[in-house]
Amino acid sequence: MGRPFGVPVFVSPSWFPIALLVTVMFEGQVNNAVGRPASYLVAFTYALLLYGSVFVHELSHAVTARGLGLPVRSVTLNILGGETSIAREAPTPGREFLIAFAGPLVNFVLAALGIAAHYLLPLPPVAVLLVDALTIANLLVGAFNLLPGLPLDGGRLVRAAVWKITGHARSGAVAAAWIGRAVALGCLLTGVWLASLPGRGVGWLALLWSAMVASTIWIGATHALRAERVRDRIPLLSARRLARRAALVTADTPLAEAVRRAQQARAGALVVTDHDGRPLGLVSEKAVTATPEQRRPWITVGDLSRGLEPDLALPADLAGEALIDALRRAPATEYLLLDADGGVYGVLAISDVDRAFAGI
Repeated sequence: MGRPFGVPVFVSPSWFPIALLVTVMFEGQVNNAVGRPASYLVAFTYALLLYGSVFVHELSHAVTARGLGLPVRSVTLNILGGETSIAREAPTPGREFLIAFAGPLVNFVLAALGIAAHYLLPLPPVAVLLVDALTIANLLVGAFNLLPGLPLDGGRLVRAAVWKITGHARSGAVAAAWIGRAVALGCLLTGVWLASLPGRGVGWLALLWSAMVASTIWIGATHALRAERVRDRIPLLSARRLARRAALVTADTPLAEAVRRAQQARAGALVVTDHDGRPLGLVSEKAVTATPEQRRPWITVGDLSRGLEPDLALPADLAGEALIDALRRAPATEYLLLDADGGVYGVLAISDVDRAFAGI
């Protein structure tokens, strides 16, 4: 939808049914004031303004993160509000706190502006209705996001606080994730309680909405716990340990012969070299398995190879975060691993890296 402050903004298809639902629900509050069909236009305007508040909330996270030197991938408006995708975790608890608190703070500022507009500006009745509704909505959005559990902003504040106290980001994330699960259960029970109240007119809608919110919070908290388990394994990653032995072949070698040599050498990868043994490219395992055996004598490995770009040749001694960063810089299916003297050590397949995290 645009790139304010250089941040790509997307609208999920799930936004549209929720905007329609908000329009229908709010229309009942305004039809007495303006009559139909104008009440639907006013109600839809409220839905747009409501999501405008959510957008400003998310954009405040993005702008704060960028101001603190963190790259922001995108802002997405979706069925339950919005999401800001930040490429890296905050390096300090103070920065984590500032990024998390920026969203609710903007909502409270918008609510304060709404209160001021209600009392200080000579607004027509319909405008007063919209301003009051948006004021209440911003207060609720700000307060809801301050609930102390991941993935909500309040959970990030808890993470920052525990991180600051203990000195360990992992401790903060785990604590905030477990609290997030408790918040999810609380949201679900609140919905059940509201649905059981007689004469409130909320019933199944309150139960459905609370179930959606609770499931989203539970999933987000679970993902946070899983992410910490993944981080625990990152220091154990070693390019040498995960490397496949490579068979060195020239580009004009028939694929059938190259596969035979690899099997004879018990190698799990093919590296294309010149006649002096200097590596030139990598042969995709997927391309090899996709080639029927009867065609392999007539296809050379050069036909299936990918040129060896600089970022695809990695030191064999890479491990932990350094290895993950190298893989992020140049996403690929295979990487060439080189010894300190420039010789070929082997090939690192991204599928083997994935399997190293299996069972988390």
